[in-house]
Amino acid sequence: MDLHSHIKPHTWLFLRLPNKTVKCLEIKPNQIIDVGKIGSFPSNLLLGRPYYYTYEIQERAPDEAYCRLRIVPPSELNADIVAEESTPSESRGEPATPPNGESDLPVTYDLLANGAATEKTNRLTVDDASRQALSQPEIEELKKTAQGKEIIEKILAGHAGLDEKTIWSKAKYMLRKRNKYLKRFTALPMDLGNLIGYVLEKEPARILDMREETLGLMMAWSNAHTQVAQTVERSAEGKQIGGGRWLAVDETGGLVVAAMAERMNLLHKPTAPESNPQSHVNGASEDANPSSDTTMPDIPVTTPNDTTTSAESPTKPPDQDSSTHIHHDFPIPATTNTITVLHPAVQPNLSLLKHFSYDTNNPDPTHPLHTHLKPLSWLQLLHPTSDPTYLEPPTLDPNVLAAQKSGKRGAYFKKRRRWHRCKTIVDETRQQSPGIFDGLVIASNMHPSTILPHTVPLIRGGGTIVIYSPTPEPLVQLMDLYSKERRTAYIQALAAGETPDPEDFPVDPRLLLAPMLQTSRVRAWQVLPSRTHPLMTGKGGSEGFVFTARRVVPVEGGVEARGNFGGAGRGKRRKVGGGEASAAVAGAEVIERG
Repeated sequence: MDLHSHIKPHTWLFLRLPNKTVKCLEIKPNQIIDVGKIGSFPSNLLLGRPYYYTYEIQERAPDEAYCRLRIVPPSELNADIVAEESTPSESRGEPATPPNGESDLPVTYDLLANGAATEKTNRLTVDDASRQALSQPEIEELKKTAQGKEIIEKILAGHAGLDEKTIWSKAKYMLRKRNKYLKRFTALPMDLGNLIGYVLEKEPARILDMREETLGLMMAWSNAHTQVAQTVERSAEGKQIGGGRWLAVDETGGLVVAAMAERMNLLHKPTAPESNPQSHVNGASEDANPSSDTTMPDIPVTTPNDTTTSAESPTKPPDQDSSTHIHHDFPIPATTNTITVLHPAVQPNLSLLKHFSYDTNNPDPTHPLHTHLKPLSWLQLLHPTSDPTYLEPPTLDPNVLAAQKSGKRGAYFKKRRRWHRCKTIVDETRQQSPGIFDGLVIASNMHPSTILPHTVPLIRGGGTIVIYSPTPEPLVQLMDLYSKERRTAYIQALAAGETPDPEDFPVDPRLLLAPMLQTSRVRAWQVLPSRTHPLMTGKGGSEGFVFTARRVVPVEGGVEARGNFGGAGRGKRRKVGGGEASAAVAGAEVIERG
């Protein structure tokens, strides 16, 4: 069944309000969801209902303790658009004056004294609160007894200067009233596109101003995917190569890791198949007529103190083997389809993964990331013996261990599991010959030239390097460090037996080929007759640039080519006397020097 077909308990989702603001929340059974000014409702009324539908909070009946929800049909949502007739501004011609002299002009035009037609403006419109027949106390009383549509109709009927407004001014006025009085919201699923838009509005620096199209460009070049092969490739020394393993340096709160996990089918928990996929939890049918109001039975609402066993203890997935026990704290990591995250702190900052049901502080053993996500600190990569976690804890005698209390034994085994997991990840990553990872994705505030000397040797030949930076300057400098001219100078220095200067060559330019710098940005345009231009409300911020290159393994020794490699017309000799033409092309000889 589709993951985003209907709303499930204990999942995160977005509620888009009429004023286009987005509210992010986790829906749990038997709770009250507060949606700000438009009201509140029990969460059980939303469970089992479909995404992408618009819901309206109805007024609470006198004999009920809570408000109910109503699915707004598309015919009602698009009524204004369907009923709209084409305006004169869409035509290049001027409106014609009726022959009888009567003013039969559209509402957007006025007839002057000389008989000419002119477009209506707001220059003489008096927009004052006194032109509204309804007072503010009367409007507040209407809000308690009437629905949003009734309030808007009465406000429009009581406005004395509504006919003086232009069609565009009237549309803006009605839009403001809808956003203010309609108690509607749209349920949106938790996906990367909605999450990026939400974080960019709240905290753009949290994800380094990364936009959705930039993240898509990075993932396309990273080639992150699920490795379906059952056997792993091994080198001559017996070490594993590849196997769908990627290395990431993520300082976007886990956004890059989430995008890679989605492409590797690791982002969401596996769901058990339902016996009747046509019916949702609350009995709503998927093939209901969307053009009419849908009455849906609701889950019985209980008080927050009433708890059920199913809500507190989630059931075990049926496809999980009962004989295989995955530890809650430090499980043995997987060997294929993994993401190794390099981080500078004790624990990686992957707070955004909680929106996809994975919390690094309290991980779910049934989530795929529990065994396929490997945290690795820079200290463990560069100086593992300096990290206390990498050092093996003392082993206790079985007799001494049996005499201890259960709490101490549990702490002892937990410490051993933590050490074993850390040692497995560090030892696997540090086998640099050959590289073990299929690709490297970087989104960090650190300068790329300080990261690549330690991470590029970990990538296998043919792997892709993808680096994101909000500004182009660090990536432009990186393009120069891996340029053809600098690589030639580096090879010449090695051939002369010299040691390249670290200041001139902070990285080995032979390890990466075909460096490219690119960017991508989607711009929204307003497309109207004579008024086509980019939207003035577009968000600014950093442009965002992506550096890509291909990992190569330099050949041992030098390669020298000899011969005539000219064009087809070069090297040909023709007899003057008109005899046969003979062509002699010199052969080429390639000598490899060890």
